[in-house]
Amino acid sequence: MGSACPETAPAAAQRPWRERLHAVAWGRWALLVVLTVALTFGFGALGVPSPALFAGLLVGTVLALLGRAPNAVPQPATAGAQAVIGVVIGLIAQSDTLAAVARDWLPVLGIGLATLLASMGAGLLMGVQRGVSPLTGLLALTAGGASGLVAISRELGGDERVVAVVQYLRVGLVTATMPVVATLAFGAQHSPPGGEAAATAPWYVGLGVLAFCCAVGVPLGVLTRVPAGALLGPMVVALALALTGWSFGSTPPTLVVDLAYAVIGWQAGVRFTRASLRTVARVLPLATGLIVVIIGASAALGVALSHLTGATLLEGYLATTPGGIYAVLATAISAGTDVTFVVAMQVLRVVLMLLIAPFLARLAGRRWGTTGAD
Repeated sequence: MGSACPETAPAAAQRPWRERLHAVAWGRWALLVVLTVALTFGFGALGVPSPALFAGLLVGTVLALLGRAPNAVPQPATAGAQAVIGVVIGLIAQSDTLAAVARDWLPVLGIGLATLLASMGAGLLMGVQRGVSPLTGLLALTAGGASGLVAISRELGGDERVVAVVQYLRVGLVTATMPVVATLAFGAQHSPPGGEAAATAPWYVGLGVLAFCCAVGVPLGVLTRVPAGALLGPMVVALALALTGWSFGSTPPTLVVDLAYAVIGWQAGVRFTRASLRTVARVLPLATGLIVVIIGASAALGVALSHLTGATLLEGYLATTPGGIYAVLATAISAGTDVTFVVAMQVLRVVLMLLIAPFLARLAGRRWGTTGAD
């Protein structure tokens, strides 16, 4: 009995601290959820596309900068949100749109490549910043697969701090400006998920189809090791069900879709802590300016794409937006655009990035070396 006392006393002393930490964590999550719900209703009343996503992004960013946000969104929650969005995309895909994309393959491929090269060129220009190598700049501003590019930076010798912060700054700026541009410049309006087909099946059928697509698609994405497998795996399964008529005209319940959008917004928002921004503060002015240039150049390419393929200006803009793919798809779904066309262009850009970026990064590393931020 006596020997147990020295072991149990420290544990008893630590228990109140652990309980306080758990209480603080739950309190932060509660604050994040409550403010997001309130702002979602406000954005919805204003007709903002995908209001839950942009509410989650704004609330997450503000709380992170104030030091009141959760440390991170759990990976299973993020993967689940991506899977839900993938199913929504797959269920509303249209076979005639896929055929149209195939017919217009030359302008689609050319514009997709031009969008990618514009971001890469801006990344090389970022190499003029003192303490930033062209390699680090290339990895930091290349549009597509932010987390994957951060991982590549470790392998190739780029400065991971700069790459991580600038990549998520790019995603944040693209996501934050998207509802403004889509609404004011292109007249986007919020519409129910799934459009006209949303009410053709009961909610529980949609929930069952969602569960099936996730149960089959998520392991499929893991096994094939494709980028964004949590999104693309369920999307492929849902697409197959939609094209064969086995989706029964269903769509995931609105509440589940809104929750998925909010989680995606939180994921990007909580990364913008004061500590992370201070780490690379001196590169942010140039990086921000270059990101704005990339967004403008991509929008111009979107206009060209719409003229070459017959897509609407809004679809062209969303198809060429440089990053923030989950926000792009959420906006496309919410605004009732041709999501199949938008997702085809976005996935094409990511695939091109995976083929080209590692080669150019290795070339940049051999030519200029790797000078990182202090």
